[in-house]
Amino acid sequence: MMSARARFAIVSAATVFTMAVTASLGFWQLDRARQKLALQDQIDQRADLPAWQTGDLLQAADPREGLHRPVRLRGQWVNEATVFLDNRQMATRNGFFLITPLRLTGSQRAVLVQRGWVPRDFTDRSRVPAIDTPSGEVQVEGRLAPPPGKLFQLGEAGTGAIRQNIDLGAFARETGLDLLAVSVQQTGASPEELLREWPRAAVGVDKHHGYAFQWFGLCALAGLLYVWFQFISPRRKRISHGTDAR
Repeated sequence: MMSARARFAIVSAATVFTMAVTASLGFWQLDRARQKLALQDQIDQRADLPAWQTGDLLQAADPREGLHRPVRLRGQWVNEATVFLDNRQMATRNGFFLITPLRLTGSQRAVLVQRGWVPRDFTDRSRVPAIDTPSGEVQVEGRLAPPPGKLFQLGEAGTGAIRQNIDLGAFARETGLDLLAVSVQQTGASPEELLREWPRAAVGVDKHHGYAFQWFGLCALAGLLYVWFQFISPRRKRISHGTDAR
């Protein structure tokens, strides 16, 4: 049978190990939060930079280095490649994101433009709204963004006007377009009455602060339980037994 001293040593070692691990994880989350804050500052600074013109985007060694920067591009809509991304929300309403590639002026390269949000017809889920897409050269203002985010789906991305997601590589092969590895979230007034209340780009700093709080809480709980069961509770029992004996 294990002696009380050996049991105390094992419990103490386990508690020290638990507190060390949970505290380390808490500090790691705080460090991740600091990194994310630095990234958020970088995003905010890019948003205040002068807008990239068409030539700037085409000449960039890696367009992704300009993410979150304003752009002012000229090109022609590739209307036949327009798609509607399903189950997308804006202003708490469910509908479509309208996506149309823009072939950039003076180049065969194209970029996906997230033109805005439109409501869907809930009486006929296969119907898409009629959106006017001008022909000829147009100017598009917006901000450079990653490709449209993906939602959970069963199986591979489908084809057709209504889709759950766009896989950039597969879409480029399907359409024959030379797509840049970024997209544009179009801003400004929409003559087509598209909603363009894009959420502010955020990096999830609050999430790391929340995780850090949880880890530090577990660390403190382990310490409190150790003190209670190893010192306070036995002492209370001894005092209680001593009183009963009298």
